Amino acid sequence: MNGNTHILAAVAACSLAMAVLLGPLAVRSAFAQSEPDTATTATVAEAVSATTKADPVADEGMIPTRNLWIVFRSGGVLMFPIAACSLLLLALVFERAISLRHGRIIPKPFVRRFLEQMRDGELDRDQALALCAESGSPVSEVFAGAIRKWGRPGVEVEQAIIDAGERVTNGLRRYLRVLNGIQTVSPLLGLLGTVFGMIRAFNAIATSDAMGRPELLATGLSEALLTTAAGLSVAIPALFFYLFFVSRVDRLIIDIDALSQELVPLISAEEMGTRAKRK
Repeated sequence: MNGNTHILAAVAACSLAMAVLLGPLAVRSAFAQSEPDTATTATVAEAVSATTKADPVADEGMIPTRNLWIVFRSGGVLMFPIAACSLLLLALVFERAISLRHGRIIPKPFVRRFLEQMRDGELDRDQALALCAESGSPVSEVFAGAIRKWGRPGVEVEQAIIDAGERVTNGLRRYLRVLNGIQTVSPLLGLLGTVFGMIRAFNAIATSDAMGRPELLATGLSEALLTTAAGLSVAIPALFFYLFFVSRVDRLIIDIDALSQELVPLISAEEMGTRAKRK
């Protein structure tokens, strides 16, 4: 009995000693086995990251915004009428900016000299008409309309000013309707291009597995967005310049009317009769 007890105690002591000696080795082996797995995981993550960085979205799938010619070609057929509208807009803006200058419509030297001579009685009817014809400005046309009613009642003189002012106004507002048409038609052309682009995109979806291949949708979608942007880019400046020139014409007409009213008491029958009595 005692012999068996001693044998069991010796076996337990040997087992404990083996555990103490082999324990660190087992732990080190476990870490050694886990290290390749960690390294493998890190390698896979780096590979995925590298693949993500190395394979960006293809340039063909992006909407062009830098090269104007590529933008024009990608916008489709309707970019041609939109471009024509933009060129026409530039031409009209330069023409109206030059034609509606205040010094051209109401030249101050002519107006000042003419009114001074009329107040001083230095001009008769024929001389006043000759000066107006020599000037050729819009304000001189209104003055000439009033001078033609020389010696008539003031009501007739004022009516002549109104009639001449309407003719001058029509001339000053020339091409403004074209500007209004451009700002109306350009976004409609862009909207039509959007419809065409969406039709192309849906046709790509219907004829192939385009939902998993965005590059097949890029052509239609880029056409839709580019034509819309181009139409608005033309319409917004056209609306701005239309309102600007309409406002300028209105101010010029008000100034012409104010200057013309100074002629009424100088050439009307009432004023001329008063002068004759004074003499």
